[in-house]
Amino acid sequence: MNIMHLVNALPGVAAQGLIWGIMAIGVYITFRILDVADLTVDGTMATGGAAFIMLTMAGAPVPLAMLGAFLAGVLAGLVTGLFHTACGIPAILAGILTQLALYSVNLRIMGQANRPVSSRQYDLLVDQQSVRSLSLDNPILVVAIFVAGAVIALLYWFFGTELGASLRATGSNPNMSRAQGINTNFTKVLGLMLSNGLVALSSALLAQYQGFADVNMGRGAIVIGLAAVIIGEVIFGKVFRNFALKMLAVAIGAILYYLVYQVVIWLGLNTDDMKLITALIVAAFLAIPYWKGKYAHVKVPAGSANAGAKTGGDQDA
Repeated sequence: MNIMHLVNALPGVAAQGLIWGIMAIGVYITFRILDVADLTVDGTMATGGAAFIMLTMAGAPVPLAMLGAFLAGVLAGLVTGLFHTACGIPAILAGILTQLALYSVNLRIMGQANRPVSSRQYDLLVDQQSVRSLSLDNPILVVAIFVAGAVIALLYWFFGTELGASLRATGSNPNMSRAQGINTNFTKVLGLMLSNGLVALSSALLAQYQGFADVNMGRGAIVIGLAAVIIGEVIFGKVFRNFALKMLAVAIGAILYYLVYQVVIWLGLNTDDMKLITALIVAAFLAIPYWKGKYAHVKVPAGSANAGAKTGGDQDA
């Protein structure tokens, strides 16, 4: 095992991690803020890339094509939201139904299972060929600015508004929110739309970076998103208290996930086992807070003041 192979792969790890970090922020909105388990993202992760490539091939400028990808994700989230709120379908099942439907929708959008896009033909925002270059076109720099400025900053502003606060309140306590006059069905649908829009935006960037969109490119995306959220919370949860920093922690969590992925490849392990390894990583990080809470408490000695107070209380009774 040559350590230089791992070092050479680090720029690609950072670029892909940042791109998937946008998707993970979308998952964070539903999983943590809205407290809804949304599985739509596995389908939306392909929808955004498919919409972007077809719009680009039709002659649309890259910013407009990315906006189209975002809106395609918003529509997917709207469908899931209506399934859940208007039809009374449980959120997890509503997401599965939309995800299933999106497979056919994505095939319809592209006309085939796979569509390439080349930086030689189109002026793309990010390009994998530039990942090691010391220039302003480096996708690490471009996506980092995009994540910090266009995603985290805008979301921080939005969730500080009255509508954003209503969305956060809905996830924290739906009953109290309804008592305060908040239309929780509307805020749930809005949260799902915003989340899937971000997922599709991430997909548009990923399609540019890897040079193609595929109907299966979103398979397992929810697991990657959850891994990024959990890793970010466990490692930075005690340090990053601000809402914007929490979203930044999620993006960093995605980079760390891809770093683990690359280390697994570098160690020579079978990449067919990555789904199993990912599941174990997520399970471990989910279990860490539980184990800390269960085993890190301080036992009170029998002769302490608390124990004496308890004894005295028993005698008084």
